[in-house]
Amino acid sequence: MLRITAASARLSRLRYVGFLVLACVPLACAFPLKAYGTAPLSADDVAWLRRATFGLDSATIERYRELGRTRFLDEALAGGDDPLPPAVAPMIDSYPVYNTSPAKLIADYRDQQKKVKAIDAADIADKEMAKKNFQKYRRELYKQSAEVELLRAIYGRNQLREQMVWFWLNHFNIYAAKGEVGLFATDYEENAIRPHALGKFKDLVMATLESPAMQLYLDNAHNVRGKTNENYARELMELHTLGVNAGYTQQDVQQLALILTGAGIAPQRGANVIDGVDGGFLNQRPGIVHNGLFVFLPGRHDFSTKQFLGHTIHGSGFDEIDEAVDLIVHQPACAQFISRKLADYFVSDNPPPELVDAMTKTFQRTDGDIAAVLRTMFLSNDITRGNAKKFKDPTQFLVSAMRLTYDGKPITNAQPLISWLNQMAEPVYGHITPDGWASDNASWSSSGQMAKRFDVARAIGSGRNRLFASDDGEVPHNGPPMLNSTLFQQTLAPTLSTSTRDALAKATSQMEWNTFLLSSPDFNYR
Repeated sequence: MLRITAASARLSRLRYVGFLVLACVPLACAFPLKAYGTAPLSADDVAWLRRATFGLDSATIERYRELGRTRFLDEALAGGDDPLPPAVAPMIDSYPVYNTSPAKLIADYRDQQKKVKAIDAADIADKEMAKKNFQKYRRELYKQSAEVELLRAIYGRNQLREQMVWFWLNHFNIYAAKGEVGLFATDYEENAIRPHALGKFKDLVMATLESPAMQLYLDNAHNVRGKTNENYARELMELHTLGVNAGYTQQDVQQLALILTGAGIAPQRGANVIDGVDGGFLNQRPGIVHNGLFVFLPGRHDFSTKQFLGHTIHGSGFDEIDEAVDLIVHQPACAQFISRKLADYFVSDNPPPELVDAMTKTFQRTDGDIAAVLRTMFLSNDITRGNAKKFKDPTQFLVSAMRLTYDGKPITNAQPLISWLNQMAEPVYGHITPDGWASDNASWSSSGQMAKRFDVARAIGSGRNRLFASDDGEVPHNGPPMLNSTLFQQTLAPTLSTSTRDALAKATSQMEWNTFLLSSPDFNYR
């Protein structure tokens, strides 16, 4: 195995000049590329699959060979059941943030807060200990929510849907560390984003609007008659649907804020009681709408007549919200904005205008059918053109590295995944502002980011990590995984650049070989 001192020296050189130094690493040839009998996929097939999935694994390749591109795509776009591996599903099921209702989560959270406040301020030591325990409790809830999303991304069989879940989570960004937002992060992902990730765009917008996480994050829960808050109204148009240059005015923002008054969350405060109203009678009270913790209360709504996007919206309560969202998503600017953002993510930083136009027309023709828009994009030649390169963001890099390295093998401890993403500066639910993480190449290809990725690549490729730690903390002594496997030979090997091939040929151990592959430009570009 590589000595620590030698590894440190090589790491320093990589931090200095980035990934391209791999072609010059002075190592003795030890791991030449091998030949396998099964014919590799074509370069175009590999390029296409690397866009349609987070990353390649054997099960994906087998299914693609069986169905062919069009049927593979249609199966993915149809959604359907997507069972997780038997060893992974119970792991997710065991997390309180996954198996506990949002109402119970917030009730427990507030009980914990009350316990801290109840301690006499004079008892400084007890007070500090209680605060530390409360912060630990919050961190644990966040960790569970982040692990749920990453485990699904790595092991979900429908990889196109998993990518769309990640895409929409970023597009409709929430920040878990703000107040009580993090309590609802898993509920947001599981019940607002996931069911609508491939459906109608309006349904997705309405699901995010009614999510407690979004209501709290963008302050619409505090938007009431006589005391309006414009935060959510502005971001709903600027970031979620129309884009900043869509032609709407500040008056439109103000009018939309009035339309959204009365929409918020109603935490349970005891058995079947919601915000002072008996929850069993909510549906019987005129004008009240509730869905889980989301509630629209007419008593907090501004019933004045509004002028919004050139249309008159009469005061009618919750129906105003539905009418306004319908107006927004049927604007030509919305079709263009969403189509362009999808093409930016999957194709290139500057996608061909003809492709965006075709996607825009599909969006308009199908009433915002996300799956149909994706089908237009993925059956276009533009998706795999040589100049259409996308540099992976840290989440894409981590998930694809895990899928290639462990090829479906279930891990037992997801904590390292969270640590690695933090190290690469893209924590799940960790972007403070509502614009979400950047997806352009320049944002993630700095020398500092490259050095961090090299560290993560080495941790994954060495096998010396805690991914397979048992419940009692015991870590098995696993050797480095064999990345130069049949999967690699049939997919990535034929497409590698000369510099990456040279670097791999100079590796002196399996760990080095793995590290060089995962940190190479070839792997980090899609």
